[in-house]
Amino acid sequence: MHASAVLISDLHLTPSMPRTAERFFEFLEKEARSHEALIILGDLFEYWVGDDAKARSPFHLEVAQKIKALSQHGTKVYFMHGNRDFLLGEKYAQKAQMTILRDPQVITIANQTWLLTHGDALCTADSSYQLFRKIVRSNWVQKLFLMLPTGLRVTIASGLRSNSTAKYQRAQRFTPEVVHVKGDVTITATADLVAMTGCQRLIHGHTHRPGYHQESLGNESWQRWVLSDWDFDHPETVLPKGNALSITAEGIRSLDLVRS
Repeated sequence: MHASAVLISDLHLTPSMPRTAERFFEFLEKEARSHEALIILGDLFEYWVGDDAKARSPFHLEVAQKIKALSQHGTKVYFMHGNRDFLLGEKYAQKAQMTILRDPQVITIANQTWLLTHGDALCTADSSYQLFRKIVRSNWVQKLFLMLPTGLRVTIASGLRSNSTAKYQRAQRFTPEVVHVKGDVTITATADLVAMTGCQRLIHGHTHRPGYHQESLGNESWQRWVLSDWDFDHPETVLPKGNALSITAEGIRSLDLVRS
């Protein structure tokens, strides 16, 4: 499908993180342009409450324009929904000239097949989140939510994000081993996905635990690459971080976007 591609996820773009946005814009003008395709595996934005609420925002318009410029340069741009921006729709995607991918997706890059997913559906140890995910991803819930006034949608989204953060911080303080298990993909869910798709090379984001893994369960064995989240705005508490995966005829390699 493409001779080369570069993959990113979990940028969590928001006007309150301008350095992260600037690094993304620089990435679009530099690293991404040397590839035939850019694939964004979800959580491009910190939250999304509907195209009608975001497509006219100056910040989100600028992001769309920057992505569109890459597309017009000749790099095909794909977007897969994450757990923060699953309401991003065709209106904004068209504005940014992005093609929305279903999750999961098998795609051919450099004559090899790759299995792509955001990753949250594989975190099956967190049963409460999986139930929540099933509810909010249903068409009728989304239609009802999008009928609400924009301000109320933003309030609901902010409340959900705050509750999620507080829950994680409490659990991290008292039961860090449980947080690690619940916040990561499970080997059984991963094995099921590999068996269902027949693809043994998996790339995902969501967990914010970048790395490479060789895994197996039963008759299935696979390779798994995990993308990092991005944060260039909080050097006083978090070291700047952000990576991408580049796939070419020479193979796959991680791009350290902090040092480059």
